[in-house]
Amino acid sequence: ISICSCVYSLSEQYVGEGWRYFGSSLYFLSTKTTTWEESRQDSLWREADLVIINSEEEHIFLFGLKLRSWIGLTDKDEQGTWKWVNGTVLTKGYWHSGQPDNFQNQEDCAEIYYGEDNPVETWNDLSCGATLNWICEKVV
Repeated sequence: ISICSCVYSLSEQYVGEGWRYFGSSLYFLSTKTTTWEESRQDSLWREADLVIINSEEEHIFLFGLKLRSWIGLTDKDEQGTWKWVNGTVLTKGYWHSGQPDNFQNQEDCAEIYYGEDNPVETWNDLSCGATLNWICEKVV
């Protein structure tokens, strides 16, 4: 079996379980809402993690899913230093105008908010205890 057909078989299996395929990753869209930490635990249980957005194309794909959701980005370890769940420091963000604002010094987790007009200015910081849908990513 070629590598290509193995990836296709794997992708087909996961898509049948509610995952979506884009680029070199599979994405799971939750149908329930939980806190950022609970969302991360669910993603890890699925042998994935909260999504890490690596390109504008990937961000636009996720925006197109029209799901207000947690992504794998937080500054809870050091205020103002946004890091992905893999420990990488954020270098390119897609924040909505005026965000992140750390409202009432309580917003340390990031979401995609699809209600915005500009698809590349849609991130918002929010309290990690808020409940939202989430997007898991599994690189294949």
